[in-house]
Amino acid sequence: MSTLVARNLMQSFDQITDYWSPKIIGEVNDQYLKIAKVKGELVWHAHDEEDELFHIVKGSLIIEFEDHTVELSEGKFLTIPKGVMHNPIAKEECWVLLIESKSTKHTGNVVTEKTKTLSQQL
Repeated sequence: MSTLVARNLMQSFDQITDYWSPKIIGEVNDQYLKIAKVKGELVWHAHDEEDELFHIVKGSLIIEFEDHTVELSEGKFLTIPKGVMHNPIAKEECWVLLIESKSTKHTGNVVTEKTKTLSQQL
């Protein structure tokens, strides 16, 4: 077995230089742990086959849904079920920990200039 090394979540955010550009920092079973700094609006999208967990490490995030809006502040988390259309918005810089299946595409089947491939997230 290789040596297990503890990591500092807050220091891991130092590797993030662009908004909406998640980076994979670990994995648990078939899930990736990703971190991202976000600001502004991403895009309306859904993940047809995967749930997605947003945990707010710093700042706040608004997630728009078709029929309501949820505001997440530091320390809060929300799991978005597969197939649910959503649009994340951060008025100010926000740090997010995401837990997603390894098959989850960044912006679902929607592709924009902000969309990152899996290889770009590694």
